[in-house]
Amino acid sequence: MEGIERGSDEEGEVSTEREEERGMGGEGGQEEVGDQDMEQWNGLISGEETVEVGDILDCDDSITPNHVLRLTAYTADYLCSPEDNIYSITFSRFKIRDLGSGAIILDLKKQCPTEIKDAIEQDAGRFIQYHFSAAFLTLREIGATLEFTVGSKAVNRLRLIERHYFRDQLLKTFDFEIGFCIPYSRNTCEHIYTLPELDSFTVKEMIANPFETKSDSFYFANNKLIMHHKAEYSFSER
Repeated sequence: MEGIERGSDEEGEVSTEREEERGMGGEGGQEEVGDQDMEQWNGLISGEETVEVGDILDCDDSITPNHVLRLTAYTADYLCSPEDNIYSITFSRFKIRDLGSGAIILDLKKQCPTEIKDAIEQDAGRFIQYHFSAAFLTLREIGATLEFTVGSKAVNRLRLIERHYFRDQLLKTFDFEIGFCIPYSRNTCEHIYTLPELDSFTVKEMIANPFETKSDSFYFANNKLIMHHKAEYSFSER
């Protein structure tokens, strides 16, 4: 599944390491968010507690983290275009491990050129279907490692918000700050996810109905939406 929750009921940990194309860079990490900058963190907007996708798309202002944190359902369309990725962020690896046993559950790798360039992949990688065994739903904590490169523009306050749904039910929200990424850098971060405890009926329904479990992944830089990825999940008994 594509969290530390911040502003939610549970807490987790994030560790971030970066390696520049030319030698080692500085270490990144998690920034504490205090009351004084919570408004800046969330890009707050006024209004009701929830918001419909149509209301967001009709909004003249940029989509903020607070917008997506108030969504009521999985989005039917993308809320930004590939061209909004002005930082040329390109993902090269996604790995999931079970923190309890240390077992590698998933390891997707993509060939990444030695030279980092400014290049936007149009629709590549914006949607993926994951096939997991039913045992995945019994896990309590997983670590998800993400590797990516950045182009010529530095990325400030890079943030990932994930919303996971089964049908019309919000399962959980995960919220990570990845932080600052220097230009022409290769970056690695691992997010620790505490998975929701699901009742037996929901688990059976998720197994019996593949790809009705879905997630939206929203990437922000300085509270501006720059990437939106979508995923669907199946859980097989075999």
